[in-house]
Amino acid sequence: MDMGLKGRVIVITGAARGIGRACAELAHAEGADRLVLTDRDAEALTPVAQALGAVQVVADLADPSEVARIIPAALAAFGQVDGLINAAGLTTRASVASGTLADWEALFAVNARAPFLLMQAVLEDMLERGAGGAIVNILSINALCGAPDLGVYSASKGALATLTRNAANAHMADRIRVNGINLGWVPTESEHHMQSHILGHGPDWHLAAAARMPLGRMLTAVEAARLAIFLLGDASVPMSGSVIDFDQFVPGVAR
Repeated sequence: MDMGLKGRVIVITGAARGIGRACAELAHAEGADRLVLTDRDAEALTPVAQALGAVQVVADLADPSEVARIIPAALAAFGQVDGLINAAGLTTRASVASGTLADWEALFAVNARAPFLLMQAVLEDMLERGAGGAIVNILSINALCGAPDLGVYSASKGALATLTRNAANAHMADRIRVNGINLGWVPTESEHHMQSHILGHGPDWHLAAAARMPLGRMLTAVEAARLAIFLLGDASVPMSGSVIDFDQFVPGVAR
């Protein structure tokens, strides 16, 4: 299936690894040859950007002034932005009972404020040009409730889910589509570091986690990217305002 991305200018956050990188590679394979990739890790981002012939913008999404450089860099390089994938995010553990103000501010800064600012800048360009476009926000199945130690993270993703629907409703007549993915558990490099080192579950944590899954394995970054690229491209028109639960468990079923 042709996803309808040929020649599009696409901005992708968190592109150095994991889901963001998988989205970048698949978008390029689908013909989006004008990519702008951003991440805070310059060392990891550079080889990805070079391999895809992409523009790279090293930026820490926790800092609004650095977020503010991303879309102008894309406009300077290509004159327009046709699509945005907000894939970057923090997964710091913090419950409602134990989370600190610093936890709240850090998680909301990266998981909600940065996507908001990027969406705003992309919408400004699209509206000024009278052009349509698409935005995809990588959310989390935890936005529906979340594990006890993910209270603040879940709230940040829930905020972005509401923003996704609100923007979709506001701009459907402008032919600007906004969709989200409530993603299940994916063993990305960042999650591996969290589980094995920070939480102390050891290097084989993913084996026990996979054994608990209905399919006997975890979701993959490529599977998440396939859905993101579908939602970004013309193949998914007219979908907008959809927040898709992409998990192995059906929400609401006791387990």
